[in-house]
Amino acid sequence: MLTLANQLTIGRMVLIPLLITLLLSNHHGWAFGVFVLAALTDALDGLIARRYRQSSSLGAFLDPMADKLLMTACFIVLALPDHPKSVPEFQISNHLPIYLTVVTISRDVFIVIVALLVHLTSGLTRFAPTTLGKMTTGTQLVTIGIVLLLNWLRVQAPLLIGILVWLTLALTLASGLHYIYHAARIGDAEEAPRTGGERRP
Repeated sequence: MLTLANQLTIGRMVLIPLLITLLLSNHHGWAFGVFVLAALTDALDGLIARRYRQSSSLGAFLDPMADKLLMTACFIVLALPDHPKSVPEFQISNHLPIYLTVVTISRDVFIVIVALLVHLTSGLTRFAPTTLGKMTTGTQLVTIGIVLLLNWLRVQAPLLIGILVWLTLALTLASGLHYIYHAARIGDAEEAPRTGGERRP
């Protein structure tokens, strides 16, 4: 049975194709509104899950998945050049650099691979988010939100965008490395009891 928190998470995932369609059709005001709505559901589903004890394994899987799909879609679209052949009417005032999109997606894929390897070697199925990881997610959301807002207002802000891009890039790389290190340590801790711990001389 789906809890209210899980329903909100699924609703956030349903908003993603709508947001992308609005962006590609140059309805940037509506796109920003949908993004804000998606961000609010992200905060609300977590609040409801904690307040009414609706935490579940499904929610633990869906919530970060919805965040990653939302941000990945936005990073890809905001990195597109103006007037691409497939969507010639698309045009925005502020773009995100393609290297930030590549690093962000590569980091997420690499983390999934490492998590899978840890699961296969130690049987661990859940990984608690780190503080650095939460900071990275928050910074990515803020960066996307500000770019969407500026595009709606048709205001070019290269300095602000540049600062946000480098901050997001630094946190993305740092959190990726930290998560891999954290996952490896958890895997070692889970594996130690099975192997009898350290050998004594």
